[in-house]
Amino acid sequence: MYQYIDDQRLEIRNIDLLEKTKRLAGRSIEERPKVVERRRQFGHWEMDTIVGKRNGKESVILTLIERKTRCQLLRLIEGRDADSVSYALRGIKREWGACIKTITADNGPEFTALNTTFAGTETEIFYAHPYTSCDRGTNEAHNRMIRQDFPKGMSLDDISPSQVQATQDRLNQLPRKQQGYCTPQQNFEAEARRVRRMAQ
Repeated sequence: MYQYIDDQRLEIRNIDLLEKTKRLAGRSIEERPKVVERRRQFGHWEMDTIVGKRNGKESVILTLIERKTRCQLLRLIEGRDADSVSYALRGIKREWGACIKTITADNGPEFTALNTTFAGTETEIFYAHPYTSCDRGTNEAHNRMIRQDFPKGMSLDDISPSQVQATQDRLNQLPRKQQGYCTPQQNFEAEARRVRRMAQ
């Protein structure tokens, strides 16, 4: 049965099985550098998926948020599976790869191929403890903001990528007190420019 879940033949997640949660898909969050927790260094991301009406049996929204700037990347993907996630991440990697030092994800089957997707890059992948959403607290808090536009029970098959982009833009252009009342977009763009200057 575990092999069927890993092969995505069943619509159930590893995290739903008590015995399987003892195995992580990769390196534990406990191995993640402490600098990530302090939010002073740019390039550390949290990742999740938001499901709609049929619990991942339809389109889902892939969410990534950069911990320092709170800037989000949202992508509407075909399903809650590793292939759909990897396809979206390849595009994100092409555009923002130099700005991605680490990604922290949960142990869902859709995230089992992250190490393969980022093979040959400097991006490090870490996995949260099972049943511990606070390990990705920034992601969880911002997912609730996304739910204002896409509430639970709403079919995500009925929305378009442009609608998801509009939500991303709205949230990234919202001034934040903890950002000195700058927007996540402003801070992210400043950090990205600095990274690209250093890479030249």
